[in-house]
Amino acid sequence: MRPNQLILASASPRRKALLSDMGLTFTVRVADVEEDDRPHLKPNDLVLNNAILKAASVAKEEPDALVLGSDTTVSLNGRIFSKPKDLNEAKQMLEALSGQWHEVYSAISLHWPNGNFKESLYEVSQVKFRALTSSMIQEYHSRVNPLDKAGAYGIQEASDLIIDSIKGSFNTIMGLPTELLADQFKKHGFDFIAD
Repeated sequence: MRPNQLILASASPRRKALLSDMGLTFTVRVADVEEDDRPHLKPNDLVLNNAILKAASVAKEEPDALVLGSDTTVSLNGRIFSKPKDLNEAKQMLEALSGQWHEVYSAISLHWPNGNFKESLYEVSQVKFRALTSSMIQEYHSRVNPLDKAGAYGIQEASDLIIDSIKGSFNTIMGLPTELLADQFKKHGFDFIAD
């Protein structure tokens, strides 16, 4: 018995692109859930909770499928930077991250109800920002919409303006730990490679 399909429970165009880059066949069903953004949570707990919420929500409707939920957040000294509410908060986030090393946490949660399968894992990578001036932040926000991104930035767009260096997985920072996901598929014999 195998899952009949892979479903990505996310509206993120970045996650969709990363799954496509892995050569996988999948469909998208956006999870209708309220994300857990409680500021006192540890970053790893926050991303795991949200990935599980998304996967569980869609898996209830699709018990024969393997549903993938994912979540990403940015953390500086334990402080969580979720998606900014407005451009002013986005600017404040980049000012706080300016010149600093910080962590990016990305979680995956895989649910296949009819196979009685649930697995949730996360990965951490690090990013160092350049020392940013107000004009650099303004220039960055003129090129990139920060409002749909944790920490008010995306590594895949105009990153040369703000990012000095990274340690770890580029894809984890982008929003999906693809190496971790590929390892899970291999370990459990899930094959969704497009023909």
